[in-house]
Amino acid sequence: MKAIILTTVLALSGLNATAQEKSIDATTGATRQVSKTEKVADALSRLHIGGYGEAVMTRNFYSQSFNRYKKPENYTNDKSHGRFDLPHVVLNLGYDFGNGWTLGSEIEFEHGGNGTAVEIEAEEAGEYEAEVEKGGEVNIEQFWLNKEFMGGKFNIKAGEIIVPVGYSNAHHEPNQFFTVYRPEGEATIMPNTWHQLGLSLWGKLKDWRYEAQFLSGLNSESFTAENFVHYGATSPYEFKVANNYAGAVRIDNYSVKGLRIGLSGYYGYTFRNTLRTPGAKYDDVTGALGIAALDFTLNRWNWIVRGNIDYAYFSDADAISAYNQANWTHHKYQDGNPHHYTNIGSHALAYAVEAGYNVMHLFSTPSKGGAGGGSLFLFGRFEHYNTMASGTYKSMYKYTKKYRYAVGVNYSPLKQITIKGEYSYRFFEKPNNNGLNSDSPLYKQPYNNEPSVSLGVTYCGWFL
Repeated sequence: MKAIILTTVLALSGLNATAQEKSIDATTGATRQVSKTEKVADALSRLHIGGYGEAVMTRNFYSQSFNRYKKPENYTNDKSHGRFDLPHVVLNLGYDFGNGWTLGSEIEFEHGGNGTAVEIEAEEAGEYEAEVEKGGEVNIEQFWLNKEFMGGKFNIKAGEIIVPVGYSNAHHEPNQFFTVYRPEGEATIMPNTWHQLGLSLWGKLKDWRYEAQFLSGLNSESFTAENFVHYGATSPYEFKVANNYAGAVRIDNYSVKGLRIGLSGYYGYTFRNTLRTPGAKYDDVTGALGIAALDFTLNRWNWIVRGNIDYAYFSDADAISAYNQANWTHHKYQDGNPHHYTNIGSHALAYAVEAGYNVMHLFSTPSKGGAGGGSLFLFGRFEHYNTMASGTYKSMYKYTKKYRYAVGVNYSPLKQITIKGEYSYRFFEKPNNNGLNSDSPLYKQPYNNEPSVSLGVTYCGWFL
């Protein structure tokens, strides 16, 4: 690929491959003669292009009504529904400037990106009409400069960076989890993939990797009952409001062969991190958010086992819920209101474990490539998460306490390509009906279980 790009660049630019020009060595400062071919080849050797993507087909065997948790008995017999999706299509661009300076960027198209078009509408007497062609989002998920010191033992990174709290934020590429979609629990209670403008100090020391970050705080006006702080990192404005600041840390250990153990955390204030100014009665409200997470990956003996546990505490949940509800009442008829204004829990929880065994080695021999010729993992996963694990409004949102298991297969004919198949079953705790017959008017219908089947094809790798 590099040879093709090099030939194309030379042809299009009309460069004389034998021409010579002076170049200053960035390390020694010495001047030497180099050909333009060498100069272009050197630039290409510093350029990195890669990415990852997922294409998914799902059939859900439960109601797709947004109201299915309010009166579940009304949706017991609803028909199944299907969806096609492009959850994430990502392009990575990086460049090594030399002297320890590198650039990294990641542009993500979620669910196919978005699109609008201007059309002339006959129904509107020939007027121009802006049409929304399709949904989705386009995000600059990463854009940073990094300076390396001491051979990578210490680095300073600044820009739009990944906040590596929890397993799924630190390891969000599709070859880092078995399920067709990203791990559901962490992706529900926290931003995912969590990225913000900030400053990062990180490095590697023997069997340890560490990172500490300084960030803008999240916005409590975007917290919700069903997704906790998931939407708090986004901003509806052309800038990120930073009235409050926050910090994040992560430490990973690799002392045991094939095993990685990671501990991460986050703390910051979230209230008043918006353009609105609350009244004096909220002077003592901070909306402090603390998150602690532990995760691990074991990759050995043809097994891959992953697990995580995340616990979050949100102070002033009742006061901020009341504030959000008052704002919802006041602004509910305004077009373009970007906030949710719902009740919020004071605690959230997510934990999961998944294990997969590579059966390919049972059918391969070293002469045929062995495990290096591909992999076929049979896996199982169990997870539990609750965005309203505690709080005044817990009884109103019992359906936020969810359990899910999944079984399936991951086949990788090449390291960069994985074909996934999965059956999953999301379920809820049944209410205590104290022996009542289901025909009794006092009987409470449990939430309907939510099975589904998904197929996906993914890629992840560097092209150049």
